[in-house]
Amino acid sequence: MKCIIVDDEPLAAEVLNSFVEKLPGIECVATCADAFEALAALRVHEVELMFLDINMPGLSGLSLLRSLRRPPLVVFTTAYAEHAVEGFELEALDYLLKPIAFERFARAVEKARRALEGAGKTEAVPPVLLLKADRKLHRIPLDSIHYLESVGDYVKVFTAAGCIIAKITLKKLEDELSAQPFVRIHKSFICPLSRIQYLEGNQLRVGEQMLPIGQAYKESLLQRLAEG
Repeated sequence: MKCIIVDDEPLAAEVLNSFVEKLPGIECVATCADAFEALAALRVHEVELMFLDINMPGLSGLSLLRSLRRPPLVVFTTAYAEHAVEGFELEALDYLLKPIAFERFARAVEKARRALEGAGKTEAVPPVLLLKADRKLHRIPLDSIHYLESVGDYVKVFTAAGCIIAKITLKKLEDELSAQPFVRIHKSFICPLSRIQYLEGNQLRVGEQMLPIGQAYKESLLQRLAEG
């Protein structure tokens, strides 16, 4: 069973590597200091299991997992117990709280082994966007999103089921969706490439809406469309 370790703390990554070396039948093929290194490693290696820290600079472990179309089995590793609910909502296999005991680590590996032997690789977790709004944690399938609009300190997420308004910046959502086929078209708008029907002047058609194209974003938009 091939695995990767993703943790921005060198000592924590070293501990996990030492645990892997003690167990038979598992091999660590890459140790990554952040989510972006992990994305690069996953393009090179086919792995069955990922040990993933949650709090990392740039892109969190939760955001990394949401960005993957076909994620491996994931065991979250973190010093913060409050993230457990979000971790399990993303269908993580297990959740290890630091400092991690070897016996607990070994049980998580055995759980992964049983999952792989019992049903082959688990089904891919459909990519979703997690947003807190109306005192609820919304799981929004990315393929249901029509577009996102910034309004003051809030963002409106227009979906097939309606509109969700969350207190968050459009820039933060742009970062979370950076690995997905979404494109910033204006200082106030982001939309999925698949929803764009056509461009006309400095506007584009998404469903029944004509959305503005900002001059600063037009070149990158055209490039993304050309790339497919």
